[in-house]
Amino acid sequence: MQDRLSLVVFSGTVDKLYPVAIMASGGVALGKQVEIFVTFYGLEAFRTGNPQKNMKMDVNYPEVGPMMMKVMMAKKMPSWYDMLRQAKEMGDVKIHACATTYDLMDMKKTDLDPIVDDVIGVTEFLSKASEGGITLFL
Repeated sequence: MQDRLSLVVFSGTVDKLYPVAIMASGGVALGKQVEIFVTFYGLEAFRTGNPQKNMKMDVNYPEVGPMMMKVMMAKKMPSWYDMLRQAKEMGDVKIHACATTYDLMDMKKTDLDPIVDDVIGVTEFLSKASEGGITLFL
């Protein structure tokens, strides 16, 4: 079994994307290979230009979202996107776009942010995830 962390990213809100970046950073710090599969709303967050302008927060916590964004800006916390880019620079982190969502949205490779490595199907991702030790759904 390979030492691998696999993450399924379904949400495209900032409050869910931060844990993805933080867990990916922690995974590479521990020497793990990290596989990230972005699907549905998660894939929309990786559309060209969206990572830099995405300020969406979970609608279930409308009172907390603006306060969290204010605190993160005051503490000069790097964006989830910058943290994810740094994780990729530090270790073996692959970001895969879900082929089904990609086709559903009539996307082309140029529609995806360059941080996305490729487009794969769910069976390929599940094969990779089943070879690793930890799989999380965000």
